[in-house]
Amino acid sequence: MDGIRAGAWSDKAELSSLAAFMTFRVQKQLMPCGYKLKWLIAAAMLMPLIISCAGVDPRDVDVELEQSDPEVKITSYTRALSDLGSMSKVFDTGLVKIQSNDITDNTGTAMTTGGEIQRNITEIMKSTLNSIGGNVVFIEYDPGFIQNQMVTGYSDFADKLIPDVVITGGITEFDRGLETRGDGVDVGAQATVSGLKSWVPSDEIGVNYGSAGKAGKARITLDFNMKDFTTLAGIAKMTTTNSMVVNKATRQQELGVTIFGPTFGLKGSVKKVQGRHEAVRLLVQTSMIQMVGKYLNIPYWRLLGDDTLPDPVVLDSIATIYYSMAPATRVAAIQQWLYIHGYDTRVTGVLDAQTEAALLAFAPDYQVGSGEISEELFTDIYIGMPFDAAAVGRRVALDNILYQQAMAQAEPEQTAPEAVAYEEQAYEEQATVEQIAAAPQAETMPREASAAESTGNGNALQSTGFGRMLNDSDW
Repeated sequence: MDGIRAGAWSDKAELSSLAAFMTFRVQKQLMPCGYKLKWLIAAAMLMPLIISCAGVDPRDVDVELEQSDPEVKITSYTRALSDLGSMSKVFDTGLVKIQSNDITDNTGTAMTTGGEIQRNITEIMKSTLNSIGGNVVFIEYDPGFIQNQMVTGYSDFADKLIPDVVITGGITEFDRGLETRGDGVDVGAQATVSGLKSWVPSDEIGVNYGSAGKAGKARITLDFNMKDFTTLAGIAKMTTTNSMVVNKATRQQELGVTIFGPTFGLKGSVKKVQGRHEAVRLLVQTSMIQMVGKYLNIPYWRLLGDDTLPDPVVLDSIATIYYSMAPATRVAAIQQWLYIHGYDTRVTGVLDAQTEAALLAFAPDYQVGSGEISEELFTDIYIGMPFDAAAVGRRVALDNILYQQAMAQAEPEQTAPEAVAYEEQAYEEQATVEQIAAAPQAETMPREASAAESTGNGNALQSTGFGRMLNDSDW
């Protein structure tokens, strides 16, 4: 053995043979010492078995790295943003062109905390606004890009869209360590066993269990405001302030067992942190649903969950519009919305038997023959309109019907008989999207143009989407 170098024994089989040889020599030399050394001899005899296990050999230590594939970022509000675009179509808001200013961290903690929150969230704003679709058009604010394009001669301002409104805002609060709590438990039990052999190292057995944890809370707040692009003045009540509490926690657990001297056990720890960056994204998405929905006077709260309360700003605006409408226009609006609901109503501006039958089906407590539509019923019909694909198709069909009616009033001698026949078919069969695409139309007329060209009782035939939130001067 003197000529053997420990470094030469690299193979597992050779190490096992060496351990067995050493165990035999130790056992032979220590046999006269009696039973006190039996524990040592037994441990030495186990060495070949331990070394032969590849998973125990420290030189073979390894760790498996979990692999993941790229995936689309989907949040709890991704679908709600798309539904907001569909809602803008069904509620016939007209196009609204929105530009966003740079949105940054106004608290200054993005740098001091090592990037715990984002310093600039403009890209999140861009993707949020651009994912709405429908009647919402996003216009990026990038003067450097436009200037460079003009220098190269690729583009100018001839075909550029001018925004209607501009959204400003930023991260206004990031309060860390709002609340930190710790808890723990430590339990142990020991017992003495008598009558053991003298060679046993100890006559005690025991068990110990420990658990400790700590949890902390922080709060992030975002503020947004909307300005009129032309005047750069803030639009009254077009503001949102939303906060979100984010959490982090740690937990440790230990379990130890003592049997006649030796102690062995298990220990584990875990730390979890709720994503601050993801929380900011959720706050941006929620705020934009509120801001755009409020500006367009649509019931956006239906997209945020059943426990979300209606927005009083939108409800007050609907009430104001209700009392400002002429009776014929009010009835025409109800007839359009009932058509979106799926009832077979014609937009005539007259509270006829067909319209009253639809009102009675929608609200069983409606008083037929009263000749009046209450503010409450007016609001319920409006905010309760569906906004699924079928409702979008019915809105497209309704717009085509209104177009044909406006053309018939403006230029009756130029109205094609096929167009009149299509109008009758659309009302009777509640035209599908395929029928809409196949409908005969002489030209494409925007909704605003068709409404402007209507005459006589034309106000009853106009598309009656509320559109944007009106200022006091607009009234």
